Amino acid sequence: MKTTHPHAPDAPPSAREAAAGSGLRLVAWETTRSCNLACVHCRASATQGPHPGELDTADAFRLLEQIAELGQPIVILTGGEPLLRPDIYEIAAYGTRRGLRMVMAPNGTLLTDEVAQKLSACGIKRLSISLDGACAETHDAFRQVPGAFAGALRGIECIQRAGLPFQINTTVTRANLGEIPRIQELAVALGAVAHHIFLLVPTGRGKYIVDQAIDAEEYERTLNWFYDQRGKSPLELKATCAPHYYRILRQRSARDGTPVSFHTHGLDAVTRGCLGGIGFCFVSHTGDVQPCGFLSTLCGNVRRASFADIWRDSAVFAALRDYGRLAGKCGACEFKRVCGGCRARAFEATGDYLAEEPLCSHIPHGGCG
Repeated sequence: MKTTHPHAPDAPPSAREAAAGSGLRLVAWETTRSCNLACVHCRASATQGPHPGELDTADAFRLLEQIAELGQPIVILTGGEPLLRPDIYEIAAYGTRRGLRMVMAPNGTLLTDEVAQKLSACGIKRLSISLDGACAETHDAFRQVPGAFAGALRGIECIQRAGLPFQINTTVTRANLGEIPRIQELAVALGAVAHHIFLLVPTGRGKYIVDQAIDAEEYERTLNWFYDQRGKSPLELKATCAPHYYRILRQRSARDGTPVSFHTHGLDAVTRGCLGGIGFCFVSHTGDVQPCGFLSTLCGNVRRASFADIWRDSAVFAALRDYGRLAGKCGACEFKRVCGGCRARAFEATGDYLAEEPLCSHIPHGGCG
């Protein structure tokens, strides 16, 4: 049974909605680039700080006010490691008072009973903890810090005692591909409410493990397996940085004779694959606004312009909202409105964020045009 969860948009915004501002569903803010881990896939190549130029508390409050001008989107406080930021509780509480749905993505190792109680008190609605292996050997190798797996499990125990819901996030690579079913079983055993899988985008330190990225056929098999877990798992399931899933969902549903609707498929029926610049955007630790954390295409900076104005007026966002501008087989694809391809992978492969997705085996009806 699918239910609304805080890391997913309520519905796919139209280009008109997005341009008007009402399309904003989700903002990920890199509150700091400091981190106590050194994950091999890290988009930010995050390390122990300090990192110059990070938005200060006043900047943070101003950003949250400007986000609230556009409605009540979900705000993910991420990093680096957001718990390394001393004012993180003030920031979370301020966003909560502004009517924003505040969630957080720590790595789990710094969570204690006291920290969990503070997060609950300041209005954090959900935490996402990453587990990239079903055991310490795999996860710690990925995180490059011994004890990271045990630390994450201890942190999960703390947030459970505080009554905070949490989800498990997993970045899928060749190193852990065979463990994904076991990770999902572990998520259930730990009491998670959701499991989100992320397909590797080779940016930041991720460029150095590009050989660990799964290929198009493995991608297809993994997403079909994920589709098969619907109805089998008690978890809310979401594929992220994996826009092809929304094509597969419709292809499989057509074969099964099950119309795609909110009633039958939950939020997966009313959202789309790549939401970068459409219903989602990313704000860096220095205030740069991008379509997502993996697509380093500058759309503006909140120190020089209002976040709301950037969201409404960015030429990059306007291009991403016009599906007719997609190139190659993405432009010719009959599923482009529900998939769209990963714009960050397209950019990394070609330098053009509107180019075709490089990790897609689907051939559009009528060819590639």
